[in-house]
Amino acid sequence: MTYYSYHTHTSYCDGKAKAEAFIKRAIELQMKAVGFSSHAPFPIEVCWNMDEDQLMNYVNEIKSLSVKYQEDIDVYLSLELDYIPGITKPFAQMKEACSLDYTIGSVHLIKSPIENEFLFLDGPDTNYTHGLECFYQGDIKKMVRDYYAQINEMIIQEKPDIIGHIDKIKMNNKGRYFSEDEKWYQDLLNETIDVIKETDCIVEINTRGLYTKKSKLFYPDLNFAKECKKNQIPVTISTDAHHPDELLLYFNEAAEMLKESGYDSVLIYDKAEWVNVGI
Repeated sequence: MTYYSYHTHTSYCDGKAKAEAFIKRAIELQMKAVGFSSHAPFPIEVCWNMDEDQLMNYVNEIKSLSVKYQEDIDVYLSLELDYIPGITKPFAQMKEACSLDYTIGSVHLIKSPIENEFLFLDGPDTNYTHGLECFYQGDIKKMVRDYYAQINEMIIQEKPDIIGHIDKIKMNNKGRYFSEDEKWYQDLLNETIDVIKETDCIVEINTRGLYTKKSKLFYPDLNFAKECKKNQIPVTISTDAHHPDELLLYFNEAAEMLKESGYDSVLIYDKAEWVNVGI
């Protein structure tokens, strides 16, 4: 099997090691490629993103490392770009300014009905419960609909190469506020699939929720992957590593899930283009 990592966070953001440590570990693991996707600078103060004044240092370091290790492994430059309508910079602008190889588009902050207030999906569970009660008065359907509306708008307007952890809204739900089997939720997933299939965006199967024990399922899960297959939507596997030892965690399990959903190949980035490789 071809092993790779395109969703990787360094100490420039909330990662736990420098880029070179990831590369050395990836070589030990005989990986084909490692792509760095630190959280891009953000116009809202958050603790997990890269500082604006570090952006070009990050870009230059990854480019330098790609040359240094070119005989051993492919090293690529990316950013995980958050999308908040009317607030974040256009992805194409960031891609051009930083000469990125590819982009990962994600939603971590939902633009809530209350002006200048945002619900943070990740981190402690209290972020989720506080946002639900204070910004949405407990209306979980409204909150989830707003999340998927923001995801869909990102896909249509920004067209990231990869869509990051597309159903992360489920992470801190833990079955408490809604069931993913409910029709209204399944309808939202189907609407998002309809949006994706009109683009060239790649859906990542993100394993991080499992190895951090924040989710019992991949982002997205088997049923969503099956629907992606039905609609001929391309996929790739991501471990969303924040430490070198996380580079391939649950990678093989994700590949098995994709086989179960009907896929026999995934997309990998290889010398400036996305190509299919068997799983």
